[in-house]
Amino acid sequence: VQLVQSGAELRNPGASVKVSCKASGYTFTSYYINWVRQAPGQGLEWMGRIDPEDGGTKYAQKFQGRVTFTADTSTSTAYVELSSLRSEDTAVYYCATNLVGVSYWGQGAQVTVSS
Repeated sequence: VQLVQSGAELRNPGASVKVSCKASGYTFTSYYINWVRQAPGQGLEWMGRIDPEDGGTKYAQKFQGRVTFTADTSTSTAYVELSSLRSEDTAVYYCATNLVGVSYWGQGAQVTVSS
């Protein structure tokens, strides 16, 4: 099982960013993809999850209206897009999935918001 994420991104405040997570080694549509972020010096923060089978999503209340999860089953790739970026969104963004009690994580994608 592998989750491979896109690279680091630098954005200005107010912009948007889209991070990808390509899955392999298992049936992509059978398990949720969760998105989690970690800001500098902070703990892990769950952003929500997507069901790749039907595109159903659940967002943490903090991010509702500003984050969008999508999944492309043809490429087994999940995406998170965060809009109206602010400096507090500077963090490492991770995708993760849980297969029968075992968690797998992407390597993380650094997103830096700075003018």
